[in-house]
Amino acid sequence: MELTINGQTRQCGATTVDDLLKEELDEGHTRRGIAVALNGQVVPRAEWERVTFSKGDRVEIVRALPGG
Repeated sequence: MELTINGQTRQCGATTVDDLLKEELDEGHTRRGIAVALNGQVVPRAEWERVTFSKGDRVEIVRALPGG
């Protein structure tokens, strides 16, 4: 499916937010400090396994980094 992820349009096999994070994050990442928005709306962490994508959706994945 074609999604725009952090401003880059690309093909992706993920069907849910949870699947996408598994593809996008470094192996072993705990997902702490991660926020996800779908078409401009924040997706609550509790919804990550249920929220699915449609072709052309815009996804923003934001990571909080330590160090100020």
